[in-house]
Amino acid sequence: MILKSEFERRLSPYMSFSRSEWAALRNGTPLPLSADELDTLVSLNDTVSMEDVADIYLPLVRLLQIYYDNACRLYQATSAFLGSGTARVPYVIGIAGSVAVGKSSTARILQALLARGPGRLKVDLITTDGFLYPNRILQERGIMHRKGFPESYDRRRLLQFMADIKSGYGPVSAPVYSHLIYDIVPDQTQVVDHPDVLIVEGLNVLQRGSNTRREPQLYVSDFFDFAIYVDADERDLEQWYIERFLRLRETAFRDPSSYFRRYAELNEEEAIATARRIWREINYVNLKQNIEPTRWSADLILVKGPRHELERVYLRKL
Repeated sequence: MILKSEFERRLSPYMSFSRSEWAALRNGTPLPLSADELDTLVSLNDTVSMEDVADIYLPLVRLLQIYYDNACRLYQATSAFLGSGTARVPYVIGIAGSVAVGKSSTARILQALLARGPGRLKVDLITTDGFLYPNRILQERGIMHRKGFPESYDRRRLLQFMADIKSGYGPVSAPVYSHLIYDIVPDQTQVVDHPDVLIVEGLNVLQRGSNTRREPQLYVSDFFDFAIYVDADERDLEQWYIERFLRLRETAFRDPSSYFRRYAELNEEEAIATARRIWREINYVNLKQNIEPTRWSADLILVKGPRHELERVYLRKL
């Protein structure tokens, strides 16, 4: 992952920053979150410190605010050139990465910081989990074991949602997913109504296809203005997944309505073996086949170390 030689650094489309180098770019940006507020934004078994927010997220929010402001100026200049008054559309940020890497924490922290920044932006967040096919359809198609893989998503519905957002339509509705019942929640939607910024978080949101098709194909990433990939060593990801599984065994899995209620009765040895099997047969395969190959299409890569700490940042050169 780390570019070692000067030759590699020169050829890379990315600028590489150590944690201290990136932290210096904060440039006095105030920290608008308390430790208690941060705790409510961090996912189960993820770890984000106030130092992470100060050193990594505040410089990133400062950069995103610059990009957003420039997008607004470009819109105004283009509208003046065209002599038209079309509505400005949301600035869309995509966040991708493996299961258990901490994408959701990253998305929620960025949402909070952008909303509390100097622009007081209206920031909405959706996850592509809501666009998974219902379990009934996955079972009918025999791909329940492929949940989270590209073919398990209602791609047409997701693309229509993104097209409506980027066409300035609103309000636009997205389906809602429940991790407790492991399925789409019937008759429940999330409404997105003309935000300044929309964050879209999901496993495969940066995926693109080959150019061998006769007709152009549209992808979710085509609607992104800025893309972030949260990265970590695959051995750490497996360990984090197992740790999260063990914590869920003691909490959410014990809920009578949980889809995974049967795992609550496993002893620790059985739970570790089950989690390891699920990781290796499903999540690891998805990571290597579909998620990790999209890493280098991101505008920014956040690299996490073994203790969830953010160690390095790669920013695509302009």
